[in-house]
Amino acid sequence: MPVPHKLRALSFLLIASATILNVKIASAQTAVNLKGFNKTSGVVIKTTGSKIDLSWPTGAAQHGRVVLDLDKNNPLFKSIQATSKGIYKEVASNLNPEFILTIGKRDLISQNGWNIFFDRVPTKPFKAYHAEMIDKQNASVKTAGSRTIVSLGNIQADRFSGHIEMTFYNGSPLFNVAAVMSTGIDSTAVVYDAGLVSNNPSWSKIGWAKTDDKFNNIEFNAADSSRNVMVKYRTIIGQTANGSLAVFPAPHQYFYPLDEAFNLKFTWYGTNYRKLIPGYGIGIRQDLYGDRRFVPWFNAPPGTKQRMNFFCMVSVADGAGVLSDVKKFTRNDKYQPLPGYKTMASHFHNEYTTTVLLKGKPAEDEPEYVRVFKNLGVNIVHLAEFHGAGHPKGPDESRLKELNTLFKECEKESHGNFLLLPGEEPNEFFGGHWLEFFPKPVYWVMSRKDGVPFVADDARYGNVYHIRDKDDMLKLLETENGLAWTAHARTKGSTGYPDKYKDEAFYKSAHFNGAAWKNIPGDLSTERMGRRVFELMDDMNNWGLKKKVLAESDIFTITQENEMYAHVNVNYLKMDKLPEFKNGWQPVLDVLKSGNFFATSGEVLLPTFKVNGAEAGSTIKVKDPAKAMVDFSVKWTYPLNFAELITGDGKNVYHQRINLNNTTAFGDKSFHVPVNLKGKKWIRLEVWDAAVNGAFTQTVWLN
Repeated sequence: MPVPHKLRALSFLLIASATILNVKIASAQTAVNLKGFNKTSGVVIKTTGSKIDLSWPTGAAQHGRVVLDLDKNNPLFKSIQATSKGIYKEVASNLNPEFILTIGKRDLISQNGWNIFFDRVPTKPFKAYHAEMIDKQNASVKTAGSRTIVSLGNIQADRFSGHIEMTFYNGSPLFNVAAVMSTGIDSTAVVYDAGLVSNNPSWSKIGWAKTDDKFNNIEFNAADSSRNVMVKYRTIIGQTANGSLAVFPAPHQYFYPLDEAFNLKFTWYGTNYRKLIPGYGIGIRQDLYGDRRFVPWFNAPPGTKQRMNFFCMVSVADGAGVLSDVKKFTRNDKYQPLPGYKTMASHFHNEYTTTVLLKGKPAEDEPEYVRVFKNLGVNIVHLAEFHGAGHPKGPDESRLKELNTLFKECEKESHGNFLLLPGEEPNEFFGGHWLEFFPKPVYWVMSRKDGVPFVADDARYGNVYHIRDKDDMLKLLETENGLAWTAHARTKGSTGYPDKYKDEAFYKSAHFNGAAWKNIPGDLSTERMGRRVFELMDDMNNWGLKKKVLAESDIFTITQENEMYAHVNVNYLKMDKLPEFKNGWQPVLDVLKSGNFFATSGEVLLPTFKVNGAEAGSTIKVKDPAKAMVDFSVKWTYPLNFAELITGDGKNVYHQRINLNNTTAFGDKSFHVPVNLKGKKWIRLEVWDAAVNGAFTQTVWLN
């Protein structure tokens, strides 16, 4: 019997409604927003029930794969895989990313607000919180250049709340896991620990590199209580029958500023970590008490998105094999030689002169601290001795003996492709803290009594200078062709400087070179490290005095065991060869004074930077400012994030951002960028990568 027309229509509507309902049910099960995902990115996404199955190209016809489980009752990483000869092998399974936030109080009153370093956060009340995954809703997958970002859930730790963000990088078996969290509470300082944890782990071994660079394996034991481990390369590795999974932090950003580079056991493994995370995990950690000096932790200003994150690398190789791949991102913790450049590190209070040589202790043929610098790939080391030690103001006999001992030690260690150069942080006469750098051994005393001449001839040491005030100090810099610059400007002992003396004659002199850059304060919400100094650099540029900014480290003890790479920054000076110590090292100062160098954390290199053909430090006249060209080249390890051309007109600062998130790991590229310089007086360049490692040039000046 034929179905009536109205009944057929009703049946169709019921079937259609049921179909739509089923689609909605399926969608609710996966709850994944794919609107921002580019299907042509090379990444494959499959959503089934509560699962997101993501595979991405890791290079040379290889792929990585993760299966994410959005069911709140299940581990987030159901499976982590890598290919071997085109076949997926499950390396790890049933892992949850876990985070502990330790929250303390920032002192914003006593010194200089958020730029404070002289804070002792762990001496004030603080508390640790396990970041709880409230749910895994609001999941989304989006494409951002060469990377795929998965965001999901609500995560909370006391006053902080946010979401989980995972970033997968095309061309590399690298991915990043972050708890992106904010607070509305002011005056907050934080540190975080993190890792991958399982209630039913599948590891067979746990591995790491010991500080002597030898790889170490231990057999997995699920009952092992958590243990903090001193490692090299900041990496802990879980191994299974099918491969290895490495966990490690950003190599510099993760380390809040300290006076020492002590290796404070920055990794952990085992069960019930800090009695806050049940289950067995591997991960990264911070020592709450740092070097027991000033311990500022990280800034967390209200409303900022703090990225508490760590990196992972998945591989079918064993632990030593995956570590070898991890090390490539920091070039084995070395500063790579670059044709036409020499590397220089500055501001070290090692005090070897006063603690060893002048005390008559046994001295090695080559001291450990020299070996450390050579192993890092540093060609030139500028010391800052007698910082709180020695007799800078005399008596003369003691002071001159100390200088003579320092000069002899520097000459002894300076040979081949290495120069150890004397320097001090006098902190007299000018105001604040500053460094001096002379092109040869100079004997001087930081006091001059009435009747004592500015300079006198000494039978043993030759010219000896006595300095009474800022005018004498400037005269000494002029006489001996030395340089000075502000150490840790606008923070520490230089709070308020160089601003307070920017109109002084000594500051306006060409012998006062500018300031120095270090990542103070630490802030996990920023895309670059050391913003304090870049703001100063732009201010100095707009003041019009053609100052420079070099990288500084400002640390004390230097040993093989230390975590040196995380705390050292270098300058690549444009020079083909090193001068011999006996002839003086004026060429080194000439490069610093000219500005023909770039500074870097090590991962990003800038072999060339030219504005209409002129190199950094130059002063040029541009015929057609509206059609100027900037040419620069970059070598990198981690995928890049962005480059930025910063310009100024003497009053305002302008930023021209070049998005580089389409880059993959380990690249080398030249850029030809048009820029409108009409009305501008200067221009400089910064480049930053996905791990917040970066490099910056000095300024080109425009007439």
